Amino acid sequence: MKKFLQIHPADTVAVALQELSGIPAGHKFALRDIDAGEEIIKYGYPIGHAIRVIRKGELVDNNNITTNLNGILDYSNIKWDVKPTLNSKLSTLNFEGYLRPDGQVGIRNDIWVIPTVGCANTICRQIVEKVRESLNSQPSTLNFIHFPHNYGCSQLGDDHENTRKILRDMVLHPNASGVLIVGLGCENNQPKEFEKLLGDYDRQRIRFLIAQEEEGDEVEAGVKIVKELYEQAQTYERVPVPISNLRVGLKCGGSDGFSGITANPLLGAFSDWLCAQGGTTILTEVPEMFGAEHLLMRRAISENVLQDIIRLINDFKEYYLSHGQPVGENPSPGNKAGGISTLEEKALGCTQKSGSSPVYGVLKYGEHLSAESSGLHLLSAPGNDLVASTALAAAGCQLVLFTTGRGTPFSTFVPTLKVSTNSNLSRRKPQWIDFNAGVLLETQTMEDTLRDFCRLIIDVASGQPVHAEQTGTSEISIWKNGVTL
Repeated sequence: MKKFLQIHPADTVAVALQELSGIPAGHKFALRDIDAGEEIIKYGYPIGHAIRVIRKGELVDNNNITTNLNGILDYSNIKWDVKPTLNSKLSTLNFEGYLRPDGQVGIRNDIWVIPTVGCANTICRQIVEKVRESLNSQPSTLNFIHFPHNYGCSQLGDDHENTRKILRDMVLHPNASGVLIVGLGCENNQPKEFEKLLGDYDRQRIRFLIAQEEEGDEVEAGVKIVKELYEQAQTYERVPVPISNLRVGLKCGGSDGFSGITANPLLGAFSDWLCAQGGTTILTEVPEMFGAEHLLMRRAISENVLQDIIRLINDFKEYYLSHGQPVGENPSPGNKAGGISTLEEKALGCTQKSGSSPVYGVLKYGEHLSAESSGLHLLSAPGNDLVASTALAAAGCQLVLFTTGRGTPFSTFVPTLKVSTNSNLSRRKPQWIDFNAGVLLETQTMEDTLRDFCRLIIDVASGQPVHAEQTGTSEISIWKNGVTL
């Protein structure tokens, strides 16, 4: 095994693949003397500049490097220039999915209980607990899940509408065989108004309960409805579905110095493969595109998409600046401890999850993919793990792929498959990690690793649970962006 890696011939730093003298594994060191103020190159692009002289062989971290990012940029010189590199050797495949009456395809057949407002959280929990108790002796291939959140009231304007859109997208998601929506009755997110947002929905699969309008015990009324949904769920069966129906979210969190070398490039290769099969992938975490956004812009499929990407980036920077915050202060303490020093460095690793395919569209927060959508898309959402993953699932992804170098147990409301960037994490936290991309640092090729990874994705889409499902982890987080009344 090599001791270090120079990722690009132009790089002025290399990454230690194992602990070297004074250089922790995953961290950078200078390949030559670097002057104060000189740009530091990694992945072939600047990741910031030196704040003092850095000697050859010296550790390069947040103590001697700082970001180049500062405010809004003019992208008028960027032209879209699509040059996809797809693996034509991989053939179209099927997975075993649930075909819903509206034409959507789910990879799970679960029953969800969703509150319109945080005040109904306890009612939803009690309904699910009682249903589980009463059906405890009956074998089942589905899960009963409730999704507490803090919103649905005391919100105004776009903030309120964003909550309604995320909840709407959840209710209509094909991974649920049945949904019970529980309202209180006095909230801003009025159940009857929320119902209009659903359009012409399947009234057998989606049911409403308004607690304040129930004459008797609202929990027992909810239990009755969920049991009816359970009986209906038994009528759905898995059938072979072309993999072009698969929509996958791309996310990273707890990233380290290996993220941009192993797990993120693996997701990029998978994204290219799935898009070549007619499937769809979505990349989000807009603040973690800062510093690498020009690479995505050049892959826009048209001038309109290019302009949408520019608005996506600048609107998010304006969001930061409107709150008096700098646009470049992103790497977390865990990122820095793992070898990531600046936002540019994080972005150049993060965006590798998108592979090299063209960018076909940009989605707003709470916006859902259209039925005819395919290919790589970008989604407006922050970098926060649970907020971004919730937004990916709400956009229509049946599955989220989540790379991590530090590890995390969380999952959003669709299966969240964890990919470790290094073998040590996979060994230490097998209850968290579903796939180890650390083998790419050892003896395994990208081609073989991608083949194994694709097989796992097909198995998970066909019903194999990820570790987060086995531990009962399933959460949502809605982006709060406004006043609270």
